[in-house]
Amino acid sequence: MSLPRNFLQLLPMAGHTRGNRDAMTCHFKCGDACAQAVCNTSSNSYFRDIADKAMSRRAALGLGGVAAAAVVVGPQIANAPSASADFGGFGKGGGKLPFNAIDPVERTVDTVTVPEGYDWAPIIRWGDPLFHDAPVFDGANQTAAAQEQQFGYNNDYLNILADRGNGRTGVLVCNHEYTNEYMMFDPAWQAENADEARRIAWAAHGFSVVELKRAKAGQKWEYVVGGARNRRITATTPFRLDGPAAGSDLVKTVADPEGLTVLGTNNNCAGGTTPWGTIISGEENFNQYFQGRGTAEEARYGIGTGAPSRGWEKLDPRFSAQNPGYENETNRFGYIVEIDPQDPTSTPVKHTALGRFKHEGANINIAADGRVVAYSGDDERFDYVYKFISKGKYREGDKAHNMTLLSEGDLYVAKFSETSAAEIDGSGAVPSDGAFDGGGEWLPLVKNGTSRIAGMSVAEVLVYTRLAADKAGATKMDRPEDVEPNPATGKLYIALTNNSNRGKAGNAPADEANPVNGNRDGHIIELTERGNDAAALTFDWNILLVAGDPAVSDTTYFSGFPPEKVSPISCPDNLAFDSRGNLWISTDGAPGKIGYCDAIHKVQLTGPERGKVEQFLAVPAGAEACGPVIHDREDSVFVAVQHPGEGGTYAEPYSLFPDFKASREDVRAGEFYGPRPSVVQVFSTRGNKGVGHAKRAAKAKSLPRKK
Repeated sequence: MSLPRNFLQLLPMAGHTRGNRDAMTCHFKCGDACAQAVCNTSSNSYFRDIADKAMSRRAALGLGGVAAAAVVVGPQIANAPSASADFGGFGKGGGKLPFNAIDPVERTVDTVTVPEGYDWAPIIRWGDPLFHDAPVFDGANQTAAAQEQQFGYNNDYLNILADRGNGRTGVLVCNHEYTNEYMMFDPAWQAENADEARRIAWAAHGFSVVELKRAKAGQKWEYVVGGARNRRITATTPFRLDGPAAGSDLVKTVADPEGLTVLGTNNNCAGGTTPWGTIISGEENFNQYFQGRGTAEEARYGIGTGAPSRGWEKLDPRFSAQNPGYENETNRFGYIVEIDPQDPTSTPVKHTALGRFKHEGANINIAADGRVVAYSGDDERFDYVYKFISKGKYREGDKAHNMTLLSEGDLYVAKFSETSAAEIDGSGAVPSDGAFDGGGEWLPLVKNGTSRIAGMSVAEVLVYTRLAADKAGATKMDRPEDVEPNPATGKLYIALTNNSNRGKAGNAPADEANPVNGNRDGHIIELTERGNDAAALTFDWNILLVAGDPAVSDTTYFSGFPPEKVSPISCPDNLAFDSRGNLWISTDGAPGKIGYCDAIHKVQLTGPERGKVEQFLAVPAGAEACGPVIHDREDSVFVAVQHPGEGGTYAEPYSLFPDFKASREDVRAGEFYGPRPSVVQVFSTRGNKGVGHAKRAAKAKSLPRKK
């Protein structure tokens, strides 16, 4: 992947992004998805065709149903912790984290902006060594062997797991979604070392597991070089394929005739922590790494026939389905993966039982009868929301048993119904009953070990899950990303990031669950399973907020809270909760939609301030706010700062975060002139004096930035 002189103009999204979204982000993060045709061309019923047009609001909610804004703690919350809980002892009550909302930050500001009374510092950066024998990072002389022992690139999902006991040790787990070689490598070096650059990219994907230490609870964390649990998982690490599709003819290749072992994981996005302490993460835009044959199944997943831009097929034939014997390699990606951060010798797993699609991630709740329920969104325009219910039941303290629960069970896809179909015209106008709301059901794809989709076997449903959901008649949504259960209430929150194609000719029209045509800013749905039982097959829902900048948009909605009193918010992506059950939202794409840096916001969910959005922090220029992790009882927030300065190049960086070196000549060992994706801790200055980066980074605000 050498750098042509006019490469910025050659990017497929160049000149087609609206606002200030960078075409380079579109290219490397999702393979220019918005420049491609919509993958879902199925003729399954649109949302409003699903609903009974005469259904009243009372019927939709059910006479005995849970009201949309009620706070009800279901039996699953009492029986076991949710995946959203912190398994380091921060999961219950007593949250603090007081702050005054910050103003939105102009997209050119190249630092982490935090409220008064807080400071920030990176815990770990791209290239930081994890092992005693790992070389010090040298961005001008990087090698694949070095990268395999160093923190990977473009960190996304994040959790900080404090060890039980004194609270002074723990482990950081983070995945690495994708690489941007234009920012990582000198173009002259890359032109001469194309294959080594690709191997470095392999090594920069995957996961990092890193031990942490601190002086005492509430203090700033530092990572431990050579920690006993430190581990790198990359694009070449062996994974065990399990579940009903494992070993089927659909996943066998000439290199793996048994169909049970897959090398590597790619484009891991969000994720979750299970009640038994493992990490699950979704393989999202995996399609862009492969060259396809032109089949209908490949087209439904966005796999094209042209040579992928990364050129990995030049090093390994498995990245082209056109190579004999590797026709099924693409079928071995697109799953939920599970790793054990406590055991660096364990083999990570890809779970076929949860289906194959562009998983944003997965998050778990425990049903009233003890079964495990995993929720996941398929991050594509007009794709679906899914849930998996395990066959087996959760056993407190039995980790070995619990690690089998995602291997067998039932898979469902969501079908929404609405209460005010006749009033939805795509303008975003709130219906006369005062809310966007309705009911719905979970449609079975696989149940009791059998396929519920005519003409498709169980293996076919789990490998071609999108096609199965099309046939089932699922509701087409506006890029469903994170789906998170609230550990305080059991309610689900679904981030719909955006969908500029909503309402366009040939695409699904607006409906009550996706009420804005050309939805640029996204929205959040609150979903309550009937009886507040995660295993229920029907649900009620309402829209918590329709995002945007109220000062310039007339489609925003905040559950009735006055829009002039909220922080602008756009493109909700990852979701989290504090110990009081407040929702926290990180954004991906705000610079291109509302002109501000991506951010993390807190949202009230109950009482008179329901719908109030308050901005807590902003990430640097060009970056996306990933994670986040909220340890409010310790006045700390953690964020994975992904793709800072995207749009710049190695020669002309648009960000210097977090090293902030004035020139290449100013770079010392372990530093970099240019941006480094990093995990950042934001902490109260009351208990952490003189250890932050706020003053150091303040100089960066005046540096010239991309206009």
